[in-house]
Amino acid sequence: MKAPIPVGTTDAGPIPPVARLLSGPTGIGTNSLRLAQDLALDTALPEPPELPEPPVSEPTLHPSSERIEGLYCPPAVRDDRALADDINERLVEWAEKEVELYPDTDLRDDLVAFDAGRSVVLCHPDAPSIDHLMAAARLLIGENAVDDYFCEAQYGGTADRRGAALAVAQSAIDPAHNTPRYEADWRAGLEAHPALRSMQSAMDYFYALSTPAQAHRFRHDIVNLYLGYNAEGDCINQRRTPSAWEYLVQRQFNSFRPCLTLTDSVGGYELPAHLFAEPAVQRAVALSSNVATLCNDLYSLRKEQASGRFHYSLPTVIAAEEDCSIDEAFQKAIEVHNEIVHLFEEQAAELATMNPLVARFVTGLHNWMTGNHEWHAGNVGTRYATSP
Repeated sequence: MKAPIPVGTTDAGPIPPVARLLSGPTGIGTNSLRLAQDLALDTALPEPPELPEPPVSEPTLHPSSERIEGLYCPPAVRDDRALADDINERLVEWAEKEVELYPDTDLRDDLVAFDAGRSVVLCHPDAPSIDHLMAAARLLIGENAVDDYFCEAQYGGTADRRGAALAVAQSAIDPAHNTPRYEADWRAGLEAHPALRSMQSAMDYFYALSTPAQAHRFRHDIVNLYLGYNAEGDCINQRRTPSAWEYLVQRQFNSFRPCLTLTDSVGGYELPAHLFAEPAVQRAVALSSNVATLCNDLYSLRKEQASGRFHYSLPTVIAAEEDCSIDEAFQKAIEVHNEIVHLFEEQAAELATMNPLVARFVTGLHNWMTGNHEWHAGNVGTRYATSP
């Protein structure tokens, strides 16, 4: 008698995870399900449309870009100063006229200096329209407004009240459902705060070009971001520098992940939820998000140390754990960053062979990672630095 073949394998060996997912259910009692699925595919569904090729252009990078020596990252795909300026102008108009985001001119100047327009142009080279880029830019500004107002002391944020404020902030994109009386109070509460107004408005624009599944994905990633903010707030309250491994766990939540995982929405297509949830895809998302965030740790270290407040990042936790100088720790953090880049590249190469949509999605993650690095390098000398 022939031994049964384990679920998820064939006579030829294991089925790759994404291929297994696409092939339908397996195991005892699923033959009829697969047959029904095959018949449905043969008779009911038209041929899927070909995916549009994302635009490819030679990047003309910022003349003042200055990279950290030894920090590995491939170059960005596209840089377009005129398009970035157009987006920045539209952002200022939205911030001032639609959501009244910042109450004074100094904060308006900070919004312009942040240059969110260049960030989304670099990170989303396959966006089919300026509306798609604007959707990403509004969400980026909304996320930064929540961080500023609820987490940064200079704007009134405090670590001990962070959790309650962030729960309300989540409701700006994940609506509360209560009795009419309390819903009215909730809506009034949102309207009373600029950060909440901006996130709600940005999400409304995002709904116009995303599917319900993509919007749900973004909400889930934002609540995970807020979990990371709370972990940071807890350590700040205790003035405790976490160990390196604990810090990296925190940073996987307190990361740019929400910006990366809307790459398909901004690109004008959808990676279906069942493929997005595939563990190998989730690993690629986590690795690319971690890289982008550790890049920020390195470029912003000098600024954070100059602030005089209690702060920790990958270089500082390594310095504390290994009892070394901040310069030595900076080099060790570069090595960690580079190793994670290579792990992402390996995972992306594996995924790219399995499915065209998955291949395009991981290309989008790669674009965001490289564009983010170029945006940081382009702000050296003003916002960032290449050494501690």
